[in-house]
Amino acid sequence: MKNNLKLIRERLCLSQAALAAEIGVSQGNISHCEKQTQEVSPDMARKVVALARERGFDVTFDDIYDVSEDQKAA
Repeated sequence: MKNNLKLIRERLCLSQAALAAEIGVSQGNISHCEKQTQEVSPDMARKVVALARERGFDVTFDDIYDVSEDQKAA
């Protein structure tokens, strides 16, 4: 499933290493997710959503997982 982790990370003005440190994963995990070679786990998504909200961004699971309007309606 396509994800928007890189876009969200860039909006937070964080490097891969900084985001990884904030949410307790390796920089490699972030890199693989951004390259779409590894799925964003629900736990990672939850931590990214919480971090973004702490920093004033309205981010949801749908934003991370790139759920289209067609998929939401199904």
